[in-house]
Amino acid sequence: MNLEELQKIAEKDMKIDKDNLDIESLKIPELQHKYLKFHSNYNLLLKQKETEYRMLYRKKWEHYSGKDDKPFPLKILKQDISIYLDADEELNKARNTVEYYKTMVAELDGILKSLNNRGFQIKNAIDWKKFCEGLN
Repeated sequence: MNLEELQKIAEKDMKIDKDNLDIESLKIPELQHKYLKFHSNYNLLLKQKETEYRMLYRKKWEHYSGKDDKPFPLKILKQDISIYLDADEELNKARNTVEYYKTMVAELDGILKSLNNRGFQIKNAIDWKKFCEGLN
């Protein structure tokens, strides 16, 4: 699942049916469980991608610093290695993957925070209905 798909699913799940607040209230634990599973999975994937990035970074650093089996053909000064690392296509792709998973985890954090507030939102809607009907 990509970020756009996650956002579409969450947009559908986060809508509250104002006519069935009782059912919406009962759906909160199911939704929390669903998004906690997503959060756990993407958090694990993020950790895996961060590890892969660090390993690739070390490999690229060894390559550019001349400590690899197939060293970089140019002699690079130690302080200039970061320029080559920053411009490395493979390393940038791995860095972008890490950032993508960080974005997914942050999105899921926001969804979970919203779900934690959902009970209060439903209670406020019920209280408002009572007030409007003169039951309060």
